[in-house]
Amino acid sequence: MKSVQLYDTTLRDGAQSEGISFSVVDKLHIAEKLDELGIHYIEGGWPGSNPKDAEFYRRAKELCLKNAKIVAFGSTRRAGIKAEEDNNLLMLLETGVKYATLVAKSSDLHVSRVLKTTQEENLAMITDSIRYLRSKGIEVLLDAEHYFDGYRSNAAYALKTLEAAAEAGAICLVLCDTNGGALPDEITEATRAAIKVACRSESMCITTGPGGG
Repeated sequence: MKSVQLYDTTLRDGAQSEGISFSVVDKLHIAEKLDELGIHYIEGGWPGSNPKDAEFYRRAKELCLKNAKIVAFGSTRRAGIKAEEDNNLLMLLETGVKYATLVAKSSDLHVSRVLKTTQEENLAMITDSIRYLRSKGIEVLLDAEHYFDGYRSNAAYALKTLEAAAEAGAICLVLCDTNGGALPDEITEATRAAIKVACRSESMCITTGPGGG
């Protein structure tokens, strides 16, 4: 029987709730409690977004965690530049973590309207970013933002983004219902299609969630 592993986003998604403002000490204490609960992966925040998250990763190295692995959150490289020149990816490396989650666009509409780039470049952004971090010893999870919306509008392209991540060596595909509007039958169909991609790699896992970005 395959094991079930738990990935917690309290320190990033949870910190975005109204009225919540974790201090670095708060985040360190919460990480310790999550570890005591047996959580396998703890997403600590986005080191490229603010000094507080960058400091958390520096101080988290001193934690004596028994169960959990600390995960840094970031995004794929920007369009038109090399992965090794992207400041967001460089800041992930500075954290010293062994695991990172990269958010990437899985919707063709968001690629053109938000990233304002081509579908081919978006696939290259996913591939280049994962391969670069892997070359530095970091295991990568792909946060497939707007996956279910993307599957609804262009299923073939949404699956191409997952395939790009899988071929580049991602260890997990996280399918995000970012807008929260997907119906159960849509989630079932899109998830089954994604599982076929994940099954091509024996070491890859797949999960669904509301997050992304």
